[in-house]
Amino acid sequence: MNSQSDIGVIGLAVMGENLILNMASKGFTVTAYNRSQSKVENFINGRARDKSIKGATSLAGLVHSLSSPRKIMLMVKAGEVVDQLIEQLIPLLGQGDIIIDGGNSQFEDSERRTQYLEGKGLLYIGTGVSGGEEGALLGPAIMPGGSRDAWPQVKPIFQAIAAKVDGDVACCDWVGNGGAGHFVKMVHNGIEYGDMQLICEAYLIMRDLLGLSVDEMQAVFADWNQTELSSYLTEITADILAYKENGEPLINKILDTAGQKGTGKWTGVTALHLGVPLTLIGEAVFARCLSAIKEERVNASKKISGPQGVFDGDKVEFIKALKDALLASKIVSYAQGFALMHEASKEYNWQLNFGAIALMWRGGCIIRSVFLDNIKTAYDNNDDLTNLLLDDYFIDVMQKSQPGWRKVVATAAMQGISAPCLSSALSYFDGYRTENLPANLLQAQRDYFGAHTYERKDKNRGEFFHTNWTGRGGDTASTTYSI
Repeated sequence: MNSQSDIGVIGLAVMGENLILNMASKGFTVTAYNRSQSKVENFINGRARDKSIKGATSLAGLVHSLSSPRKIMLMVKAGEVVDQLIEQLIPLLGQGDIIIDGGNSQFEDSERRTQYLEGKGLLYIGTGVSGGEEGALLGPAIMPGGSRDAWPQVKPIFQAIAAKVDGDVACCDWVGNGGAGHFVKMVHNGIEYGDMQLICEAYLIMRDLLGLSVDEMQAVFADWNQTELSSYLTEITADILAYKENGEPLINKILDTAGQKGTGKWTGVTALHLGVPLTLIGEAVFARCLSAIKEERVNASKKISGPQGVFDGDKVEFIKALKDALLASKIVSYAQGFALMHEASKEYNWQLNFGAIALMWRGGCIIRSVFLDNIKTAYDNNDDLTNLLLDDYFIDVMQKSQPGWRKVVATAAMQGISAPCLSSALSYFDGYRTENLPANLLQAQRDYFGAHTYERKDKNRGEFFHTNWTGRGGDTASTTYSI
């Protein structure tokens, strides 16, 4: 074991422990620290035994064990805890030392912390880490941003422990300055929310409309995972449906109330701030909120009636249509996520490389899927592509998927099956391809009651007009502005 460690890690929860083991397996020496010393001792004497991993009994001991420039990775709960640790570390560190936040922090916090630490002569990296427990141990997707000068120092470690695709291409590269890394991870998680909800809606349609057994649904998802729907989430869905407890599918015993940690909500709120229509991911967040009011839904189910969900068509053909609906909706989810990153890149001057981001998501992370190759190709062909739906490959896929997609959404609506993300995706798609939306009437309404003005088709953009609609108003118009 080296006399000094290459990196220190604070936080010995699931992700922290597994990242440390991953680093050690790649030849790095790591010092582990946790506020609860018993956790350190249990780890050092357990999973870390006989590996290039040391334990520290204090923050000062952790810092003194590291080679210069010191690199310390925080794997702790986002928010106040991160700021507290930063304040405790600052007096112990020297010029050019690096603090890395590997939790799910809000990107605005990483923007603030980057500037704050650089002002003290230190460097900061806010990095998204995706892949869960297994990914952390065997190779996650890593999305670092913050102080650019810190990247060469951590690059050998991060790219060594990251997942690999195409032979030996690491699913990790520099994302951008400030909060760019955590922003990209936030969007990743938002897409994850959408992807999971879409799969759940397909499951619900098969279960409650088609009346398929768990084993039959498992076979469908296993089959889909051999097609263009191949993805980590499709794969684990088939695994989950195959799992039995005392001979019975465990899935049938799990309560239908979903939890969330906030990254999907942050994605939606940020989209509202930037004016990006992130409709599918928003619906996915609200679907979790709806699931959480279980008792209220049980009561409503006894008092509110609707269609019985009776299907008398060809189930095999409908499952094919459902596959098309799921594929098209997933593409919309990714298209909206990349559109949000496109707008944020301009707003925050991050100069995000969308092809590189797609590559980072191809391995290790939760939303890895086969068509991320096509997304990378789309941005390689046009790095200023405003929406994936305008790429030739995706235009073709969406065109072929439309008949089945529309059939599924219409049938679900007629049969009373809740499918908020499948239907929201289709509504967004139809709105995006519509040359003339009804917002002309909306703008007239705003001008009628609030003198908010409007633009005209027969005049130049940026020229605003007000009409005295009732004859009782004056010529004074409200100030024109957009949020």
